Amino acid sequence: MTIKVGDKIPDVSLRTMVEGKPTPITTTELTTGKKVALFGVPGAFTPTCSAKHLPGFKEKVADFRSKGFDTIACVSVNDAFVMAAWGKDQRVGEDIVMLADGNADLAKALGLEMDGTGIGFGPRIKRFSMVLDNGVVKQLNVEEAGKFEVSSAEFMLGQL
Repeated sequence: MTIKVGDKIPDVSLRTMVEGKPTPITTTELTTGKKVALFGVPGAFTPTCSAKHLPGFKEKVADFRSKGFDTIACVSVNDAFVMAAWGKDQRVGEDIVMLADGNADLAKALGLEMDGTGIGFGPRIKRFSMVLDNGVVKQLNVEEAGKFEVSSAEFMLGQL
């Protein structure tokens, strides 16, 4: 079953790089007492993700902060080293938390897993964005396969 508005995000362990080391962080740690803009992409360094999705959130960081967001986070089914390298390549700095869902645990728990085996990707997470307030989903935008419309930073900000 797919997560929906009003649900609490499942407590799943992800990884992020801290001082050059893959470090666990749970979704509970990430969201407790915070307003979070979380977006998921099928893969780091892939065309739409690198040219539009991540850069759009980087460009709109100040807009999200002005709306009371404590954290902006990007998740993908990649390892923490890849996510850190992609963040560095995209110059996200401390503005966006780069989260690795290496085993697709979050993708499965959210009901947002996609099967990319036909294109050599294996299991991935669907392209999405969500607003979390203290871990509760307040807004959820899931893209149809191959689309990039409702999960963009601009679309999200327009809903606030």
